[in-house]
Amino acid sequence: MIVIGGFILGAAIGGLTAKRRGGRRLDILQYAAGYAIAFTLLGLFATIFIDRMAR
Repeated sequence: MIVIGGFILGAAIGGLTAKRRGGRRLDILQYAAGYAIAFTLLGLFATIFIDRMAR
């Protein structure tokens, strides 16, 4: 669930960042995708860390 939340949060933050900077539609999509990937990876590492600490 952390991974999915990271994806959604990253896409939202990336899209809003590009829109605030005056980006066009493709700019907004690129920022959303980039941030979504980054936040998804952070969520994946957090999930792995939590799982290892729980054992």
